[in-house]
Amino acid sequence: MTRDRLSVVVTRRLPAAVETRLSELFDTVLRDDDTPMTRDELAAAMRSADVLVPTITDQIDGALIGQAGPKLKMIANYGAGVDHIDVATARQRGIMISNTPGVLSDDTADMAMALILAVTRRLPEGLAVMQQGDWHGWAPTSLLGGRIGGRRLGILGMGRVGQAVARRAAAFGMQIHYHNRRRLHPEIEETYDATYWESLDQMVSRMDVISINCPSTPSTFHLMNARRLKLMKPDAVIVNTSRGEVIDENALTRMIRAGDIAGAGLDVYEHGTEVNPRLRELPNVVLLPHMGSATAEGRAEMGEKVIINIKTFEDGHRPPDQVVPSMA
Repeated sequence: MTRDRLSVVVTRRLPAAVETRLSELFDTVLRDDDTPMTRDELAAAMRSADVLVPTITDQIDGALIGQAGPKLKMIANYGAGVDHIDVATARQRGIMISNTPGVLSDDTADMAMALILAVTRRLPEGLAVMQQGDWHGWAPTSLLGGRIGGRRLGILGMGRVGQAVARRAAAFGMQIHYHNRRRLHPEIEETYDATYWESLDQMVSRMDVISINCPSTPSTFHLMNARRLKLMKPDAVIVNTSRGEVIDENALTRMIRAGDIAGAGLDVYEHGTEVNPRLRELPNVVLLPHMGSATAEGRAEMGEKVIINIKTFEDGHRPPDQVVPSMA
C-alpha cells in the first residue's frame, strides 16, 4: 500500500528550485504572492497541514499553536533563528521544530564586514555625492574616513557568525576581541588571536568597532542599552546583523545625533520594518533592509535543509536540525 504523502504548507515564496522539490516530495501548498500570511491564514494552515514551513516574518506564539489541529506534527522553519516561534509550547503539544543553522554564517559575516567598511569609510556619503551630481573632483580633505587595520573589533556573540566575522576582520588587520556567554576553547582563541572579555562593559568601553552577532533571547534584549551604549568611545561605531532587539534603538539614535557614537551600520531593527525615522536622517548611519542572508546560494541551501529535515521526519527519524531544549 502506498503511504500518503505529508501535507506541507509554505508561508512565503521560496526560491523556485526549492518550491519545485518540495512539490515533488510532498503534498505541498505554496504561497501565490510574496506577502506574509495573516494570523487567520496561519491558523488555518496549522489546522490543515502535517508540516508548516514558516519564516521569520511569521509570529507563531503559544495562542496560535493552541489553534493548531491534531495533524500538525512539525514546524520546519526556513531560517536559523527560532525566536519567532514558541518552541516550549510546541514541544508540549508534541510538535517538532527544526531550523536551518550554519548555512548563512559566511553570508552574514560578509555583510557585517561590508557595514564596518561602509560606516568607517563613509561609503554612503560618497555614493550620495555621485548620485546627486555634486562631485567636483578629488580633494585632499574630502570625505575622509578611517583605516580599519589596527582597530579593535569587539564581537558580541562568538558563535558561527561571530567567528566568521573574526576570520574576515583578522584578514583586514583588525584586533579581535569578544564577549560570549561561554569562553571559547584556547585553540579557537589562538586561531583568531582573540582576546576574551568576561565583562561586556569593559570590552565595550575599549573597542573601536562593536559587531553584534548574538541571538535574540530574553537575556539579550536591549543588551546594548542606553547605559552600555554610553560606555562606547565617541569615535567608535557599532554594526548589527543579528537581531534588532539587542540594541535600544532610541538610545542609539539619540547618542549618534549627539555625537556620543561615531556611527552605525544596521541590517536589523528593534521594531521590524518600523525603523526609527530619525535614523534615516543621519549621514553616518548605514541602513539595510535585512540583507545579511540575501544570497541566492544561501537561500537555496536553507531550502535544502528544510527538505532534508522534513524528509527525515517522514522516514521516522530525528531531523538533523531538530531544535533541542538548549536552543529554545
